[in-house]
Amino acid sequence: MRVRSILLSIAGVLVLALGLFIVPTVWFRPWSINHLYARIFLEFALRHPTLLTRIGMKGLDLKGGELDDLSIAATRREAEWTERQLRILGEYDRSRMSPGQRTSTEVLDWFLSDQVEGNRFLFMDYPVNQFVGVQSELPAFMIGSHPLRTRSEAENYLRRIERFGVAFDQILAGLRLREERKVVPPRFVITRVLAQTRAFVAVPPAQNALYTNFAAKIDSARGVSQAQRKEMLGRLERDIQTVVYPAYERLIGYLQDLEPRAGTNDGVWALPNGDAFYAHLLRSHTTTTMSADEIHALGLKEVARIQGEMRAILVAEHRDARDLGAALQELGKEPRFLYAANDSGRTQILADYQAILDEADRRVDSLFDVHPKARLRVKAVPAFMQATSAAAYYEPGSLDGGRPGTFFANLRDPHETPRWGMRTLAYHEGIPGHHFQGSIAQELTTLPMFRRFIPFTAYIEGWGLYAEQLALEHGFESDPYDRLGALNAELFRAARLVVDTGIHRKRWTREQAIEYMIRNTGVPEAKIVSEVERYIVMPGQACAYKVGELELLALRQHAIERLGPRFDLKRFHHVVLTNGALPLTILKRLVEDWIRSEEGSRPTP
Repeated sequence: MRVRSILLSIAGVLVLALGLFIVPTVWFRPWSINHLYARIFLEFALRHPTLLTRIGMKGLDLKGGELDDLSIAATRREAEWTERQLRILGEYDRSRMSPGQRTSTEVLDWFLSDQVEGNRFLFMDYPVNQFVGVQSELPAFMIGSHPLRTRSEAENYLRRIERFGVAFDQILAGLRLREERKVVPPRFVITRVLAQTRAFVAVPPAQNALYTNFAAKIDSARGVSQAQRKEMLGRLERDIQTVVYPAYERLIGYLQDLEPRAGTNDGVWALPNGDAFYAHLLRSHTTTTMSADEIHALGLKEVARIQGEMRAILVAEHRDARDLGAALQELGKEPRFLYAANDSGRTQILADYQAILDEADRRVDSLFDVHPKARLRVKAVPAFMQATSAAAYYEPGSLDGGRPGTFFANLRDPHETPRWGMRTLAYHEGIPGHHFQGSIAQELTTLPMFRRFIPFTAYIEGWGLYAEQLALEHGFESDPYDRLGALNAELFRAARLVVDTGIHRKRWTREQAIEYMIRNTGVPEAKIVSEVERYIVMPGQACAYKVGELELLALRQHAIERLGPRFDLKRFHHVVLTNGALPLTILKRLVEDWIRSEEGSRPTP
């Protein structure tokens, strides 16, 4: 009895201790800052089932048959939750933290503070536009991210299809609320979305991408018999007809009614409190305090500098460079740089992109001492998204390795992909750009989970541009026309600084912005129209690229000047890449810390 009594006492103490640990961790202020990091990430992820699927963490896809709550109430709850987490974070004594914890706390504080500041502007965005929204993102998610490896995952696919109606209705409620607040996108945005949505429902359910994707993958799913396959395909066809298409029709009906009432002002300055909103977006995306006017001036300066370098290459190639835009337009029409405008050309583009990336993967060893394990593949942008999608984009792979990172190339018109621009685009999206940086970040098991996925546009897109510059500096583009393509891509990003701020700060029209881009970049008009329309619906985002790149280059130059012959490019890249995405101010501090450590620990040769 005495032994049993002792064991019961010990068990009671353990239960009490466990309760003292679990209760604050789950409901109140956790004892450890590390537990707060974990709790914030898990709470957020569990409220966003599609994020869990994209991440692909084993054991965490607990809601594989659900979609995110897109309701007005959920948006408000998210805003309140963010404010609460920021208050809790502020209660911890940073002087008692390790250096790594202080950095993580600083990163989380910056992110949460930025989100709280953004709560002033809830419902001022355009959640349905030609680039993003349930009408394109949900199908793209189902086709590109939702796994179909097992019977359970196949059932979850069908459950998510059944929830399309709820998701669309939640978004529609948000659109109506925005309309009441006079937050309505320009008319052309609605026109573009109407074309997109009408095309999506124009085919029979069995020819819809949601159906054909499932049908192509279900045969290899484990545990699915032929009878079950037939039953699932029947359910899916029925649900597309009775749930998905009616949801799209409800959105179409609302947009048709809204279209004639929409205005033609293109900048967010026309929205209530629009100037303050744009200032917030610039800070959020660039992670700097640069004003719109400063960014505009920087863009003009960079455009002039890059154009000078491009003219020098054209002159060396015996071309008339006086009208740069016209010269580039002519270059883009030369048959030797074009692919066949058919499916054969499209297939060859994908193969050539893959070859460029495979070559880059072999060459980066001389520049980096850290490499990702994740694989990279090249795919075409889904057909239903091509008309309004960017020229290319990257989607990260899953943590479990089941889905590789993917470089999506837009093949709507092969003539929009001149050979001399392909290398720099591949380096930006793939290696050593987004795939390289993003995969390394996901694989940093020594960092809190939130730092492996937290998005800071200036760092992420700045690295993409820095990767282009790095490839150019180290001879990845030996052909003069490839070098011209790299400079043209950089010029395009510099012109974005001018155009984005021109539209949203200086009240340029859509037509003014398009004319400026055509005249100064030589990019084909169809691509420029798509890009300018992107800047209109995603204010400030396009400014982050060049601002981030210039800061990375400035930090590298600062390190070279301080360290002289002791500067090691691999070690510089190591500190930049092994801390996850960061606000530029925090990145600058970490690089400065690294420089001091190099000065103190490494003797001069």
